[in-house]
Amino acid sequence: MGWVVGALVVAWYLLSAASNVVGKLLLQELPRPLTATLAQLAAAAALSALWERRAAPPGYTRALLPLAGAKLGAMLLSQVAIWRMPVSYAHTVKATTPLWTALLQWAVWGVAAPRRVLGALALIAAGVALASLTELGADAGGLAAALGAAALLAAQHLYSKRALTAAPRPLQLLRALSVLAGAALLPPWLLADAPALLAGEWSARAAGLLAADALLAWLQALAALGVLARVSPLAYGVASAAKRVAVVAASLLLLRNPAPPLNVAGMALAAAGVLLYNRAKAAPAAARPLLPV
Repeated sequence: MGWVVGALVVAWYLLSAASNVVGKLLLQELPRPLTATLAQLAAAAALSALWERRAAPPGYTRALLPLAGAKLGAMLLSQVAIWRMPVSYAHTVKATTPLWTALLQWAVWGVAAPRRVLGALALIAAGVALASLTELGADAGGLAAALGAAALLAAQHLYSKRALTAAPRPLQLLRALSVLAGAALLPPWLLADAPALLAGEWSARAAGLLAADALLAWLQALAALGVLARVSPLAYGVASAAKRVAVVAASLLLLRNPAPPLNVAGMALAAAGVLLYNRAKAAPAAARPLLPV
């Protein structure tokens, strides 16, 4: 079993890194975040249906609508962030997801974070702030998109834990959410992107990158679900934090993004904060997340 988990973790890291690098190249070639998001949702819906033929339990559509909205918003904002900023910095900013989780828990349910968690959150905030010192000229829209994606990801996880008391199987859930989110995105895509694409605003290279990006996004989700099914919530949280480090490292290496020492130190500090956060939040009865991070 150990070698299976190890192989899945390596595959998850490699697929995640490849997905982000290809996604950046795609958006440089075809700056259409709506199109990239819709392609990922369509691939997730179709491929998940082939892998898991059983539909989600009846009556779940209404409960899934807010979750699908959060998923759509997080995906779309992530695409915008990666398009307008270096992948490494976008992922560093998205490491603020635990901060948003604690803030939403306090604002909506009045649940205050314990002292150990607050210490980890302070470390994350310090790391992101340190990394941002070298990005003062960064695109404001990209920064806002990355922060919004982190907030929506936090909302997605909190809602799924509280609203889906009898959740379907993970691939059933991924399929259902992808269908709902894709259906919501289709009308704005038809208005905003379809006319330009039909007029020829694309190339064979862009089409290949679009297909590769959609496939890689689904494969990395599949690998993440495989890890999630075989390890404890704490181990998964640590692996997820390390995966973000792997994605940042791959983007710096392959995309040749400039990374001053202060920026790298901030990224490392934020990653350490996420690791400490996962340890502080761990409990024997901790629930597994329903979808991969």
